[in-house]
Amino acid sequence: MNIYQHFRPEERDFIDQALRWKRNVETQYVAKLTDFLDPREQHMLKMIIGEGGDVNFKLFGGSLGLERKRAFIYPDYLTADRDDFQISLFEINYPQKFVTIEHRQVLGTLMSLGLTRGKFGDILIKNGQVQFFAAKEISNYIRTNVETIGRAGVKLVETNVENAIAAKELWDEQMLTLSSLRLDTIISGIYHISRQKSLALIQHGLVKVNWTLIENPAFSCDLGDMISVRGQGRAKIIEIDGKTKKEKWRLLIGKQK
Repeated sequence: MNIYQHFRPEERDFIDQALRWKRNVETQYVAKLTDFLDPREQHMLKMIIGEGGDVNFKLFGGSLGLERKRAFIYPDYLTADRDDFQISLFEINYPQKFVTIEHRQVLGTLMSLGLTRGKFGDILIKNGQVQFFAAKEISNYIRTNVETIGRAGVKLVETNVENAIAAKELWDEQMLTLSSLRLDTIISGIYHISRQKSLALIQHGLVKVNWTLIENPAFSCDLGDMISVRGQGRAKIIEIDGKTKKEKWRLLIGKQK
């Protein structure tokens, strides 16, 4: 069976990488810890590793209810615990009375360090408190090189992951019946807008799927995809429940509150 037929052409590099991880664990009997994976990558890894084989895996992002998670892939005779995931939690101390720090500013600062997105987990913000997860192997580098975020002088304090802000993902779930899995069709259904408007949003560069800008309205969506439309919010495909008798797709969609 050709495993690539189950995935998109642009996902082939990640598929090859995940297959190498699995093969190395099988042949070398050594566990593999990945960078932080987004939900789509987690879904692909689950399909590749499977269940009940000689290789197992677990996902953990530092706390419960998070999007981005590291995978620990290991032989079936081993076990995995949270220490295996090597995750640091940073608290950002800054003058809250005078400035506000936003999610995009935190991410922009972290990405300016020359590290890949995979080295960072979720960014948590609540009532002015700001935290983010990172791979422990880069914690010293981050602490040394981040002194400002936006216009605010900051100090990063590494703290126990048990002190993480509770991540409360609030999603309104809805079942949709759509004519296809095309991106423009799905956006039209999720946000209750016309196909013409959804087409315009895509063509104007306002739509991302799995954090990647997509400008092709015929892009075929899949299980686990995270769809972001500027000005409309985010949604994710929770379940694809097959087709109706009239050959229409039934999807369970989560729309972020």
